[in-house]
Amino acid sequence: PASASLIPVGEAPKNLSKKQNDFCEVRLVDPEGNDVPDGEPGELAIRGPSVFSGYWGNDEANVEAFRGGWFHMGDAFRRKEDGTLDFVDRIKYMIKSGGENIYPAEIEQVILADHRVDDAVVVRAPDKRWGEVPVAFVAANDPDLTTDDLSQQCRAALAGYKQPKQIQFVALGDLPRSTTGKIQRHEVEKWLIDT
Repeated sequence: PASASLIPVGEAPKNLSKKQNDFCEVRLVDPEGNDVPDGEPGELAIRGPSVFSGYWGNDEANVEAFRGGWFHMGDAFRRKEDGTLDFVDRIKYMIKSGGENIYPAEIEQVILADHRVDDAVVVRAPDKRWGEVPVAFVAANDPDLTTDDLSQQCRAALAGYKQPKQIQFVALGDLPRSTTGKIQRHEVEKWLIDT
């Protein structure tokens, strides 16, 4: 029998929401450990017999990761009305701007939806007024694409506080990557300090 969680070969998934299994308990929590309401991003905290027992020889990491008897994964998710969970971003990438939490992946998704963009990364930049603000670095495949084009797309899709305060075009090959091909955000953030 076909399983609801399997995607047929050759078919693009329409939904990648996660479902909680019966072998664990899951909570979505704010930085103080309080449950967040459905629809709001929160860090996934999990406990149960299928969760590992801790980091070998690293008591400091265990104290941080296993707060209150729950393993805090470091990933932000949003619970939908049907109880499924959608990945938002890594907690460590979150930008705190004027008391608001901004997840770079939300901005990146809007920018990457434009077919004229090959890749994009949003990082935090220090800001005297807001503390931190989002800045986007974009590798475009169309020389006619402008920062105004991307700003308009962001304005149409995102709340005002989530707007990138700056958009810079870079060559695709200039985006620093790890050996697994992931963009190294900390290296991109250095560009903002070095300028």
